[in-house]
Amino acid sequence: MQTALPDFDGLLNWENLNAWMESRELPGHGPVIAVQRLAGGTQNNLFLMTRGDARFVLRRPPLHPRANSNATMLREARVLQALAGSPVPHPRFLAACDDTGVIGVCFYLMAPLDGFSPRGLLPAHYARERSWRRQMGVELIQVAAAIASVDHETAGLADYGKPEHWHERQVDRWRSQLEGYLLLPGYTEVLLPHVDEVCRWLGDNIPANQRIGVIHGDFQFSNAMYAHTEPRIVGMIDWELSSLGDPVLDLCWALARWVEDGDPEGETPFLEPWDGFPSRAELMGLYGELTGRDLSEIAWFQVLASYKMGCVFEGTYARALSGQAPMAIGERLHRTSVWQLRKSRQLIGTA
Repeated sequence: MQTALPDFDGLLNWENLNAWMESRELPGHGPVIAVQRLAGGTQNNLFLMTRGDARFVLRRPPLHPRANSNATMLREARVLQALAGSPVPHPRFLAACDDTGVIGVCFYLMAPLDGFSPRGLLPAHYARERSWRRQMGVELIQVAAAIASVDHETAGLADYGKPEHWHERQVDRWRSQLEGYLLLPGYTEVLLPHVDEVCRWLGDNIPANQRIGVIHGDFQFSNAMYAHTEPRIVGMIDWELSSLGDPVLDLCWALARWVEDGDPEGETPFLEPWDGFPSRAELMGLYGELTGRDLSEIAWFQVLASYKMGCVFEGTYARALSGQAPMAIGERLHRTSVWQLRKSRQLIGTA
C-alpha cells in the first residue's frame, strides 16, 4: 500500500488531483507516488511530483490567494505555452487547470528544469571562475534579446497586455502603486527621495523610438535558472508579471541590479563574487547588436527601471510596517528602493 502523501496544509487535494491527471494526456501513469515542495518564490507554491516514470512541477497560488491569483496563474500558463518553439529558454508547459474545484485554485504543470537560481554567494565553478561569471552576464542579456525577438501576434499574445500608449502610462502606473501604500497602517508618507523629479523627467522625455513585444516583467538573475555544469541559462522562470511592453525595460531591469564604480553609495552586488561580470555599457552594446535596436534613448528606460523597482520593492517595506511582512526583509528592500531612486536621479543628471 502506498504511503499517504502530505497535502501541505491543504495546498494539494490528492484524490481530486490524481483524477484530474488521469483525465489528461500527461507524462507517466497512475497516481502521484512522490512529492517535494520546492524553494523559491514568495507568492506562489511549487511542488516537484513523480507519476510513474515521469516528473513534473505543479505551480499554484498561496493558501490564501489574492483576488487576481487565479487569473495570474492562467496568464503564466498561457505565456509558457506560447513560447514553445521560440528561442527563449523556459520550462516546457504541460497542462493548466482552470477548475478551482480540483485543489481550490487554478494551477498548471510544467517540466522540471535542472539548474539553480543564483542569489547571494555563487556555487562551485561560478564562484571560482571569472570566465563563468562573465558568461553569466552575457547569457542573461542574450536571453533578454531572445524574448525581444518573439513576435507576440504570431505567438497568439496580441491581447496579452495593453500596448497602446504603454510608455506614456508608466509614470502614473507606478506612482499610483507607490501612493497606494499609504492605505496601509504604519506607512504614513512616501519615504523615497526624488520621486517628483524623476516622474517629471520621465514624463518630459518619452522616447521616440518605441517598440512593443513580450516582456518578462521581473527579468533578473533570481528568475533565471543556470545549469550546474556550464554557465548557461536553462530557463527563465516566474512569468507572473509578464505582459506586453517595450522589451528594453527587461534589459534595464536586469542591469538595475548591477553595482559599478560611480554609482550612489549604499548598495552591494546581488551576487558574490561580483568581479568578472561585464559592465552595463558592454551588455547594452551586446543587446543592441543582437536586437538591432537603436538604444540612443536608453537612459529613459534605465531611469524607468530604477524608479519602478523602487516603487515595487517599497511595497514590502510598507507591508512590514503594517505587520504583514518580516521587518528585516522590509528594511532591506527599503534601502534598495532608496538606492534605486538615487540611481534614477543620477541617471537624469548624465542623460
